[in-house]
Amino acid sequence: MQNKIKLAVFDMAGTTVNEGNVVYKTLQKAINNAGYKVELDFVLTHGAGKEKHQAIKDVLEELNEDKSKSDVIFEDFKVLLDNAYKKLAVKACNGVEELFKLLKSNNIKVALNTGYNKEIATLLLNKLNWTKGEQYDALITADDVINGRPCPDMISKAMELTNVLEADKVLKAGDSIIDIEEGKNANCAITVGVTTGAHTKEQLLSAHPTYVVASLLELKDILLK
Repeated sequence: MQNKIKLAVFDMAGTTVNEGNVVYKTLQKAINNAGYKVELDFVLTHGAGKEKHQAIKDVLEELNEDKSKSDVIFEDFKVLLDNAYKKLAVKACNGVEELFKLLKSNNIKVALNTGYNKEIATLLLNKLNWTKGEQYDALITADDVINGRPCPDMISKAMELTNVLEADKVLKAGDSIIDIEEGKNANCAITVGVTTGAHTKEQLLSAHPTYVVASLLELKDILLK
């Protein structure tokens, strides 16, 4: 087994959870409701993977706009997203549930981490009928740490919760550049970009991950040879 990985940390939306990019479409809508005109690709480029209030600030900064407006936009975003998620049907990304079973059967722990707050993350997990101890071993959200991505705090928390204390036993996978940066900042042995979400293969490669895959199920051959 490559590098004897003991913990795999996965992003949620776009990586393990297929929710049709509703978060970033809603983020785009909230920003545009405040009088701006941004495209979804712009929001993804500058906001993907981040705690969502920070994502709004970073988009405004790229627009050379006053970041203090982010507070009002964020409040609108939370209301819009709550309404969207109540009606949204979500599903696991292809092969993810199979991969989780394979990892856990090979004594590799599974952690989920996300730039969402705890409430939204829990809502997603409930829609998927995923429960701690079955599909995953730990959930770490933006509410659980002081510093969001690309700082390594969420991965450090995942290691603490799963009692995997050596970074060279950890894999981090996500659909955005900032996921890869987070994994590198945590000194993870393996970082993986997956093209099912925010960023393209070319964008992910620019962050120099260990692997870029089209499906997380490809990790079966990487980890379980």
